[in-house]
Amino acid sequence: MPIIKMTDLDLHNQRVLIREDFNVPLKNGEVVDDARIRACLPTIQYALQNKARLMVMSHLGSPRRRCLR
Repeated sequence: MPIIKMTDLDLHNQRVLIREDFNVPLKNGEVVDDARIRACLPTIQYALQNKARLMVMSHLGSPRRRCLR
């Protein structure tokens, strides 16, 4: 079964949900390394350039740690 890529789809006026891993290292509330954020920009820009109705979803930190507090 072939893998369908975003570039294979007609995104015009389509809702597109992108789940990104924005779990970036923080120090004193400041982002130390933004490489993960910069790495996802081409995907987000591609969707926007093709007139997609874009939603980006992520989380910060480990869900397991929040549940134990």
